Amino acid sequence: MPARAGVRVRVPATSANLGPGFDTLGLALGLYDDVELAVADGPACTVDVEGEGAGRLPRDERHLVLRAAQATFDRAGAPRVPLRLRCRNVIPHSRGLGSSAAAAVAGIVAARALLADTHPLDDDTVLDLAAGFDGHADNVAACLFGGLVVAWGHEGTWHAARLTPHPTLRPVALVSARSSSTEATRGLLPDRVPHADAAFTAARAALAVHALTSAPELLLAATEDRLHQPYRRPAYPETATAVDRLRAAGIAAVVSGAGPTVLALTLDGRLPDDLDTTGFTVRALPVDTDGARAETL
Repeated sequence: MPARAGVRVRVPATSANLGPGFDTLGLALGLYDDVELAVADGPACTVDVEGEGAGRLPRDERHLVLRAAQATFDRAGAPRVPLRLRCRNVIPHSRGLGSSAAAAVAGIVAARALLADTHPLDDDTVLDLAAGFDGHADNVAACLFGGLVVAWGHEGTWHAARLTPHPTLRPVALVSARSSSTEATRGLLPDRVPHADAAFTAARAALAVHALTSAPELLLAATEDRLHQPYRRPAYPETATAVDRLRAAGIAAVVSGAGPTVLALTLDGRLPDDLDTTGFTVRALPVDTDGARAETL
C-alpha cells in the first residue's frame, strides 16, 4: 500500500515548438488542471471529472491520469492498488496547449507522491515515463519543471534542461474554438525537407533560446519556422491567417504545439486593436515557473 492516502496535484498548460523548436522547445503557461488521487475505498478505481472532458473522458482505468499513475507504480516496483481520481480540468483539450501531457504528468507526479516514502522516483525517471505517454518530451518537461525547457532524446531515454524565460515575456493565447488532432497534423509533415530550410530553422531555434531568455527584442526573427508550420497550414487556415497578421504587426506569433491555438509572445500582453479574433478566445496566460506541484491531502 502507498505510504500516503491521498495527494492533490496542480499541473500547468504548455506550448510546444514555439516556432522553430520542433519537438524540442516548451513553455509552461499559467492555466491549470487540478487532480486529486487517493487509495480507493472499494475494489475498483473510480473517476470523477469536472470541466473540460466531463462526459467524454473514460470513467474507469482507461483514463489517462489513472493509466499514468498505475504505470508509475509498475516502474517503481510497487503493487497496483485501486485508486480514486478527481479531476478539475481547465486546460482546453485538443487545442495545442498540452492537455494530454498535463494528464500524464499529473498521474505520474501524484503516484510518485503517494509512493514517496517507500518507492522514491527521481525527476529523470518521471520525465522519461511521462514522455513515453505523450510521445515526446517538450510538453511534459515544461509541465513537470515549469519555465522554458529544451528537451531531447538520447539512446532511448528523454532528457530536458530548464531555463528561465525573460521576465518581460507576456504570452497571449488565441484559443481556437476548433479542435485538432496531433496525429492528423503530424501526418501533413513531409519525410524530407530542403537542406536550406533545415539550416534556416536550426539557426532560428538557437536564436529562440537566446531571445526567450535574454534578448526578447529578437523574438520576431527567432520564431520564424520553415520545418513544420508551413506544412500544417491546410489543417487550420484561420490559425495560419492569425499568425500571419500578428507577425505582420510585429508580434512574435506561432502555432501552439500542433495547433490550432495561436500563441503570441508579447512583451506587454497587448494585441492589435484591429485583429480579427473571430473563432478564437483571447487569454493572457503568464509564464508558469513552478511546474507540477503535489501536496498531501
